[in-house]
Amino acid sequence: MYNASIDDIISTHKKTVYNIALSHTRNRHDADDVFQEVFMVCFKKNPSFMSEEHCKAWLIRTTLNLSKKTALSSWRRRTTSLSGAPELSYEFSTPEENAVRTALRELPGKYRTVLYLFYFEQYKTEEIGKLTGTSTGNVRVRLNRARALMREKLKGDYFYE
Repeated sequence: MYNASIDDIISTHKKTVYNIALSHTRNRHDADDVFQEVFMVCFKKNPSFMSEEHCKAWLIRTTLNLSKKTALSSWRRRTTSLSGAPELSYEFSTPEENAVRTALRELPGKYRTVLYLFYFEQYKTEEIGKLTGTSTGNVRVRLNRARALMREKLKGDYFYE
């Protein structure tokens, strides 16, 4: 049985939860809200975890669900875009990292999720399938399509064809 305090869980998994939330909500304010809500749910429910990996999987699944809930909320559907307002975004240290981050943000959610879990969290396709509730084959298809979309978005700058 994995016994860790909520403080330990937060300090261990905060980067993963925040990056997934940011990837799906596409803005820092909503990502902050999702981040906070994920750990509030964890604190209130106080689930028992078998291992640290089980805890991480639970947090990822909860983050995905809450991000989806935020994106589909009735409040969000009733708001209008402030197209003239400047966008607050995180800047990386190199232009290449910024270009990859921008291209990743433009992908549909199902592709962002598998790319993030595969490349940044180092999950195998079987594990991603369990986390997202899809088959391993579907995860592989999504990975291939996501790679193709990223290649297309970054073609002029980083890929020569």
